[in-house]
Amino acid sequence: MSCGPGLFSDIGKKARDLLTRDYISDQKISVSTTTATGVAITSTATKKGGLSSGDVGTVYKYNNILVDVKVDTESKIATTLTFTEIVPSTKTIASFKLPDFNSGKIEVQYFHCHATLASAVSLNQTPTIDLSTTIGTPSFVIGAEAGYEPSSGRLTKYTASIGVNKPDSNASIILGDKGDTIKASYIHHLDELKKTACVGEITRRFSLNENTFTVGGSYAVDSLTMVKAKLNNHGKLGALLQHEIIPKSLVTLSSEMDTKALDKTPKFGLALALKP
Repeated sequence: MSCGPGLFSDIGKKARDLLTRDYISDQKISVSTTTATGVAITSTATKKGGLSSGDVGTVYKYNNILVDVKVDTESKIATTLTFTEIVPSTKTIASFKLPDFNSGKIEVQYFHCHATLASAVSLNQTPTIDLSTTIGTPSFVIGAEAGYEPSSGRLTKYTASIGVNKPDSNASIILGDKGDTIKASYIHHLDELKKTACVGEITRRFSLNENTFTVGGSYAVDSLTMVKAKLNNHGKLGALLQHEIIPKSLVTLSSEMDTKALDKTPKFGLALALKP
């Protein structure tokens, strides 16, 4: 399933991840372990402001079925079932949350050497249908996405994008928000392990006549430590330090400040992920 152009959501994902992934403004700790039967268990506790929350998740794979169940402190149960190869070159994902019986969703993904197709249907009283497709190769892809609400007969969204992928760089242009936003991004990797990279992203919002330009990067200090930083033209500066304290266990410290309002207190975040 990996010989084709990938899903629509993959276009621009590497640049997006470098600019947003692991940047947090709260405190979070998670502990993961795997039982002898192959069940992966992850416990997470989060403190945001004066509120604390937590959840326990389990992941188990049986043949071609992946079961993911998560229970949080508000007694909500989120379940995701992923079926692979029920039909050749397809993946089926069913998800729902309890006690919210209107949260059900079914998604089917089809992978071809020159195209992918994904369709998702929400299972509620006013269902919506999302459809996305990509055409091309792993190095060049054109994609489109649309959402439709049968009860009202209107399009809830439509997006188009182009992506170019090379071994050491990725570029993309995405026209979204029903044509109101255009975003162009470029990321270039400077090492073989792709831990050191630079990225640039520019977003134009036509309805607000607003441009946002963001530059960022990541740098591998050594095999265990990585730093990231980003800055946009509105003065938002973010920085991140991530260190592998033991194999597969990470501690992440991040901060964000407004350089145009230095009197405001910067935001700080701390995350600890332990995998004994």
